[in-house]
Amino acid sequence: MSKTVSSSQPSTLGRFWRRWRFHINVLLVLIPLGFMPKYFQDVALFRGESGLGEREIGEVQVGPWSLRLAEFRELPPHLEGPSGYMKAFNAALCEECISQVKATYLRMGKPRSLRAAGALFFGTPYRMGANLPVAEDTPTDAQLWITMEGWDGSVHQAPVELATASPVTLAWLEEKGDSL
Repeated sequence: MSKTVSSSQPSTLGRFWRRWRFHINVLLVLIPLGFMPKYFQDVALFRGESGLGEREIGEVQVGPWSLRLAEFRELPPHLEGPSGYMKAFNAALCEECISQVKATYLRMGKPRSLRAAGALFFGTPYRMGANLPVAEDTPTDAQLWITMEGWDGSVHQAPVELATASPVTLAWLEEKGDSL
């Protein structure tokens, strides 16, 4: 009695895999490597190794104190769901005022009182962040107001023109105004 051995032909997919498996696996390694520079750039930005943000605005004098202000990302405001459009800013207090400043706020338009001072900067005095709400109907000549409250109870405010603080946001507002 003789046994017959049937050799089945591999499927088309099986032949494709056997022929190209090395090349496909190499691609699975190389494709993520292409995104590594962007990843390391973002890590440096989040850690503060590449400065306060993508665009430094400069030193802003607020009463007897000062701070360095920067746009975190040089992008227009992004939609944060029910919160509306938000824009991120970073700041760093001057060395002399770190022990004197209790809180720092950022607001679009002049605050009516300390209770409406705006978005609170959070983080260390060397790198604070705030997410500023930006309404779609904000006038293009608006100002950002920085409010600083001292441990002694004093409150000081200073405006920064929106065109100086964030030209990208100004262009976004002009574009939104044209579409309304």
